[in-house]
Amino acid sequence: MTRAIIGRLIVNSPYHEPGRHWCYDRRTRLFDLAAGRRPAGYVIASPDSQAFDDPGVFVEIPLVNQIRSRVRAWRKAGYPGVSGVTRRLLEYWTDPEEFESRRFFFCQIEAVETLIWIAEGPAVDKVGVAIPTDGGPFRRLCSKMATGTGKTIVMAMVAAWHILNKVTYPRDTRFAKHILVVAPGLTVKSRLAILEPSHPESYYEAFRIVPPNLFEKLRRGKVAVRNWHALNWESEEKLASKRGVDKRGAKSGEAYVRGVLGDMAGARNILLINDEAHHAWRVPAESKVKGIAKADIEEATKWIGGLDRIHRTRGILACYDFSATPFAPSGRQSSEEALFGWIVSDFGLNDAIESGLVKTPRVVIRDDAVPDAKTYKSRLYHIYNDPEVKDDLNRRAKPEEPLPDLVINGYYLLGFDWRETMREWVARRSATPPVMITVANRTETAARVKHAFDHHRVRIDELYDPSRALHIDSKVLDAAEAAGEPIADVGADTNENRVRKLTKKQQAELLRLQVDTVGRPGRAGEKIQNVISVGMLSEGWDAKTVTHIMGLRAFTSQLLCEQVVGRGLRRTSYDVNPETGQFEPEHVNIFGVPFTFLPHEGVENGPPPPPKPKTAIEPVADKEVFAISWPNMIRIDHGFRPRLSLDWKALRPLELDAGETASLAELAPIVDGTPDVTKIAEIDLENLARVPDAAYRLRGSTGRVRPNAAELAGGEGCPASPTGAPNRAVRPVGQNRDHPGSIRP
Repeated sequence: MTRAIIGRLIVNSPYHEPGRHWCYDRRTRLFDLAAGRRPAGYVIASPDSQAFDDPGVFVEIPLVNQIRSRVRAWRKAGYPGVSGVTRRLLEYWTDPEEFESRRFFFCQIEAVETLIWIAEGPAVDKVGVAIPTDGGPFRRLCSKMATGTGKTIVMAMVAAWHILNKVTYPRDTRFAKHILVVAPGLTVKSRLAILEPSHPESYYEAFRIVPPNLFEKLRRGKVAVRNWHALNWESEEKLASKRGVDKRGAKSGEAYVRGVLGDMAGARNILLINDEAHHAWRVPAESKVKGIAKADIEEATKWIGGLDRIHRTRGILACYDFSATPFAPSGRQSSEEALFGWIVSDFGLNDAIESGLVKTPRVVIRDDAVPDAKTYKSRLYHIYNDPEVKDDLNRRAKPEEPLPDLVINGYYLLGFDWRETMREWVARRSATPPVMITVANRTETAARVKHAFDHHRVRIDELYDPSRALHIDSKVLDAAEAAGEPIADVGADTNENRVRKLTKKQQAELLRLQVDTVGRPGRAGEKIQNVISVGMLSEGWDAKTVTHIMGLRAFTSQLLCEQVVGRGLRRTSYDVNPETGQFEPEHVNIFGVPFTFLPHEGVENGPPPPPKPKTAIEPVADKEVFAISWPNMIRIDHGFRPRLSLDWKALRPLELDAGETASLAELAPIVDGTPDVTKIAEIDLENLARVPDAAYRLRGSTGRVRPNAAELAGGEGCPASPTGAPNRAVRPVGQNRDHPGSIRP
């Protein structure tokens, strides 16, 4: 362990298993650079977290640490026990020759390896590994991956692994070729559509997840992506309590499944993937969770309850959960979050920061004003918790009422830093501006913040432009996110007069599009630079251009802090420094969010760099006539067909003698050892020849010939070979075509 002043938090390569980590010493209150990988776990608040710069208490996840070591040994042994298809995929994903075109992060490979090990690893390797359940009827496995580490690519790898195995080995019950993906909202649902093998922008091709010769097999599987709202169902009791003339009962399980699955309704033993799975938790038996909003409980009930109905009707083979914060509300103190018990792999936020996969959060540790009298921390560290600010922001105030001085001061400092970043980005000709986001405690506070910016209360000229500010109405946005499909023909024009002419649903969809496309050139949110919201913004919001965050709400747990800060952690560049083999650091500056469990860098860093300009390489339309095309060879099939040839010269002539061929046979029963001639029966070949099934088979170059008895007797009518000899030996076979007396070529 090396004592060090932290000059750079990134100490690991994103493509290899972490070999070092920053470790907090509670005795010295300093961070040490320790050798080895950080154990899997999470941080909870400690009694000293409010009084000192204490990052809380680290709690290990024993199950993940147990599985992690076994998967590592299994990997080094060459993946024993896996199917041929699985081995082909694992070798392809880690093939050094593929690194030039694409390379997966270590955390992505480890997540999918863990799920494969659980399904296909040798049973002896899994002795003593007991994975708890959530109490439901189907098995759940959770991959805990920090925001920005590429969960969607892992989902695509999992889908390819299952589909290709099931198509290749149809009787193998460990796999499924029908996959249901449940998303937490319309924005994420639209983004996850690339998991469908037939999608034009399929991840399987974009990231070369499947070898080209397996694409045909992959398309034989089906992936259905649904918003969790599609799982909504109502019980008989709830329907009975409604007033109205419609007295139809609740849907049957069959009708419900057909409505949810659509074209995939006939499938059985479906593989389920939950994105942002921390929304899908089972309500405790007492049906009461203190401090949890009724809407959140209802969402969890509908989500997991809908999956239970699908399992009862069609069967769920397995459920794979993906989340950065897989906690269920416990109703207890903030330091006792109910972590999912079925987590099997973990790559947390600290791991992601130390590997450079996300931006480094920077929080206020001191300023030159009078600190908080109780904690000795900067009052900007947790602005909302200041007594004067807290009382003011919790009242019903009008938009024009001024914000507390501490909040204005915080905005001025954060805005000044944002302006320096803006000027740097303009100098580098960035197509989009840096973004500041505000997370407020209530709608009245958000309205006051918007009014303060619009009326120059925050004296940063570049932030005065109302057309570049986005004030999010949470109710309107939630309504848009609950839709099954986007509203068509909304467009990207945000002209105020044009927006007023839109219907409420169209305005809601336009707001959703703006939020979803912040920082994306040529889209509705391209020029947005100031986002003001209530709560934590929508799930899956992944604007890469967020550089500054202001928190104006209570943060009662480190979990909540991570969820809020996660909205601004996505990197703008993934270029590796050739000298270090690591990513260069990017930062997001934070006021008001008490993010205590991270170390901070001890050197001054300039403003975060803008996204590097990229040049699209595409064909020129005017030169299309000169295009050269060639076939895309998927595979070469070798066909083998038998061919029969006959050498007539090598055949020995066969002579037929009519005198040696019997055409009439008389039969008599045996009585006391002597034939009874008075009861003679005959088998007359001439009469039998008139029966269609009694025939002579003659196969030769002229085809099938059935001669009659006269022709047989005289030897006429039999086709001859070029040498004059009969083509085949001819012998009567009676009514049975398979009689031993028949001669076939």
